[in-house]
Amino acid sequence: MAKETTEERLVRKIDAKLIKAIRTYGLINDGDRILVGLSGGKDSLALVELLGRRAKIFSPRFTVVVAHVVMDNIPYSSDIDYLRSVAEAYDLPFIVRHTSFDPSTDKRKSPCFLCSWMRRKALFDIAKEEKCNKIALGHHQDDLLETLLMNMTHQGAIATMPPLLRMDKFAMEIIRPLCLIAEKELIALAADRAYRKQTKNCPYETTSSRSDFKEILKRLEEINPEARYSLWKSMHHIQPDYLPAPTASTL
Repeated sequence: MAKETTEERLVRKIDAKLIKAIRTYGLINDGDRILVGLSGGKDSLALVELLGRRAKIFSPRFTVVVAHVVMDNIPYSSDIDYLRSVAEAYDLPFIVRHTSFDPSTDKRKSPCFLCSWMRRKALFDIAKEEKCNKIALGHHQDDLLETLLMNMTHQGAIATMPPLLRMDKFAMEIIRPLCLIAEKELIALAADRAYRKQTKNCPYETTSSRSDFKEILKRLEEINPEARYSLWKSMHHIQPDYLPAPTASTL
């Protein structure tokens, strides 16, 4: 029997985490039609590959549509032909949609928020047109943990981007199948697959604090190599009896 290569071991590990996320959080069911948002980054490219391969497996039976949203007023440079070829490698339909936003319309919201919202709105529109009941986004475990730390620090809330979010208003569900996969594993997969890097040139990226929290997460793992797993576990083990709570008279 041939010895398993490093690359094969990596793919097997990532596949196992994908399957665990799907089963643990009920992300995909028989008959689902899923729209995958493909930005062109390593995370969304990996998501297309993983779901594209998974869709060919017997259970659960689901179909995938791939969409790329172009933000016309942000100088990103995406090789759309390359992105289309990635989708076509797994026999997946590929859709391109153009949109834009004006950062001066709402000074209370950051440009990053407005950009994200407009991209999300475009994905909702495409999902509705394509009769999809779910939208899959490429957020990985690091993204969710960084968001947890950001919300605790800036919003005073224990919250993050959930693996499954039901949007009743839109009759749609947002799923994050990469939620148990570490960013370093996706970086290794991208190197193995030689994913082509898309040119990123966002004028607002320096105003985002996410990079700061990426460093905080890195520092926590230096202090305790098991920190990411403890942080993830903490969201499943809230202990109200050991948290501050106002008395009835102060409510």
